[in-house]
Amino acid sequence: MADDHTHVQEFFGARAADWDTRFPDDGPAFAAAVGALGLRPGDAVLDAGCGTGRALPALREAVGERGSVLGIDVTPGMLEAAVRAGRDRNGQLLLGDVARLPVRSQSLDAVFGSGLISHLPQPQENLGELARVVRPGGLLALFHPIGRAALAARQGRRITPDDLRAEPVLRPLLASSGWRLVSYTDEDSRFLAVAVRQD
Repeated sequence: MADDHTHVQEFFGARAADWDTRFPDDGPAFAAAVGALGLRPGDAVLDAGCGTGRALPALREAVGERGSVLGIDVTPGMLEAAVRAGRDRNGQLLLGDVARLPVRSQSLDAVFGSGLISHLPQPQENLGELARVVRPGGLLALFHPIGRAALAARQGRRITPDDLRAEPVLRPLLASSGWRLVSYTDEDSRFLAVAVRQD
């Protein structure tokens, strides 16, 4: 586990300072993805692997002042960048691990995870931990501002059939972790999988 987290911290730590300037136009895509969660005023939501907090303003707007927004990330530099951008005003930021969330069971209405799935060290167990903290019927949104093919092209690689975000892989992975996939979109302009927490 430590080695997995060290890799993630090194990867994102080296990129934290200029992350937002590298991807400056993602705001509308984040807002649209948050909209897919159907959050209501007063809801409690977690941004898992929140990075620089780009989803936090949209999450705050969705749940209102009475709602609760928590952003958690394993990389200190990302959280520092979120604070510099003023996004800590939209929610509480915590340095922590999605494998062991400091959150009560069934206390949240939804979880949002941008770019999260490909960085989970133990996907089945980690998605199960996300399920633990969400009430039955609550939602999980796994998002990326570009689709699988566009991301692979950006990184100079090919999509492989064992990609965790491929629907035939993701659907049973979610099912084994306490979730049921209810919608799946993979197009150049975005990747968005929404799942509901099973009873």
